[in-house]
Amino acid sequence: MSLVDYEVHESVAQITLNRPPVNALNSELIADIDAAVAEAEDPSIRAVVINGTKHFAAGADIKGFVDAFESDDPEPQASGLGRLVLRFESLEKPTIAAISGYALGGGLELAMGADFRYLASDASVGQPEILLGIIPGAGGTQRLQRIVGFRAAKELIFSGRHIDAEEAMHMRLADKVVEPDELLATALEDAAKWAAGPTRAYWAVKKAMALGSGLTIESALSVEREAFEEVFATADARTGILAFVNKEQAEFIGE
Repeated sequence: MSLVDYEVHESVAQITLNRPPVNALNSELIADIDAAVAEAEDPSIRAVVINGTKHFAAGADIKGFVDAFESDDPEPQASGLGRLVLRFESLEKPTIAAISGYALGGGLELAMGADFRYLASDASVGQPEILLGIIPGAGGTQRLQRIVGFRAAKELIFSGRHIDAEEAMHMRLADKVVEPDELLATALEDAAKWAAGPTRAYWAVKKAMALGSGLTIESALSVEREAFEEVFATADARTGILAFVNKEQAEFIGE
């Protein structure tokens, strides 16, 4: 993983994109992020923070698209990125994207795979693909509308404009906005709190909400019920319930 730094802070994994100057997403960087996400699937990891050096990721490396025009059998970078974002989104533990500088195009699509997005106060995000005559291809048209709503997502994608952290917070695209020098520490501190919680229950919430979205209420409630029954059988459920009854502090083990 020459373009990604992978560190573990107790049970929190930190994935840092490191392809200067702006972490443009080419096939090599995407492969390295994918390898880091695969490492974070280890059950000993109970929360994940993904961030970038200076910039989170300023979008796809456009040279890759140019090369695709010349190929007889091109696989657009968006395809590989789309699979990566889905893998990241499917991690069975809480995830935070700590966004500094730019998170544009594929960079924002990657960040939207996280459960939470923390933005530095001077960060800038957007889906500017339309300005190149193309559209988001790694989930942007789908995830953005689920986060900010249909009309707001359409306007952002149609315009291709960048929005600042304040507007992102107003649109609920950002979960927290902090000063740039506090961003990573805040994300790691919050991730450590999630890592001390009932990991299997967090995953059940993620799964139930993802699978239930778009279903009828009856079908969605069935998904929730199944997830509840799975979680109720875990060691952490027993720990949490007995601790509450005994007026003790629960110590979850993530199982």
